[in-house]
Amino acid sequence: MLIDLHTHTKRHSWDSTLSPDELVDLAKARGLDGVCLTEHDYFWEHGEVRDLSLRHNFLVIPGCEITTETGHILCFGLETYSYGMHRWDELATHVATAGGAMVAAHPYRRQVPWNKQTPEAYAQALERAVLHPLYPVCHALEGLNGRGREAENGFSGALAARLSLPATGGSDAHQPEDVGSYATAFDRRITSLADLIAELQAGRYRAVVV
Repeated sequence: MLIDLHTHTKRHSWDSTLSPDELVDLAKARGLDGVCLTEHDYFWEHGEVRDLSLRHNFLVIPGCEITTETGHILCFGLETYSYGMHRWDELATHVATAGGAMVAAHPYRRQVPWNKQTPEAYAQALERAVLHPLYPVCHALEGLNGRGREAENGFSGALAARLSLPATGGSDAHQPEDVGSYATAFDRRITSLADLIAELQAGRYRAVVV
C-alpha cells in the first residue's frame, strides 16, 4: 500500500492552500492508497476524518506534526495537544503512553550545513546528527520529503541508515502540485489508525518515489 504520511490542508494549517477534499481527490488520481492528515500542532477530530474518508471511499488517517525545540515530529495515536509537547522528550513520553508512533520529519533541517557545501562538512554534520538523542526514540525518520532537495533527502536517508531506523516518505503537501511526490510503501494492508501504528512500530515499510 502507498500512503502519504505527511500532508497539510488549509482547514487547519495556515500555510497550505489545499482543501481536504482536493487533497484526497489528487491523492487518488496520483495512485496513492491513503493519506495522513498531519497539520501543524493541530489534531483533527476522528469523526471529521472518518466522514472525509467515507465521502471519498479512500483511506484517510489522522496524525499531527508537532513542533518541538529540536525539530518537527509526525505523531500518530495522540488526540490532543498537551503543554510540554514542544520538548521532544516529553512528547515521546506522551506518545509512548498512548501506544502511538513517532517519525522525525525532514530531519535534514537544522542538520545539513548551509555555509560549507563540501563532502567534509556533510560528513561532520551527519556525525553530529547521529548523536542527537531525539532520533533513537523515534520509530522512523522521514527519508524522503517532498519539500527537500536531493542532497537533503540523501542526508536524511544516510542518517536513518546509520541509526538502523526505517525511512518513510511523505509529500509534505501544501499545494496541489506537491501531492503524490513521495509516499511510504507498506508491506501489509492498512485500514485504520491502529493498523498504521502497528506497522510503523514493526518497521514493515520503505520510502518510495511515486
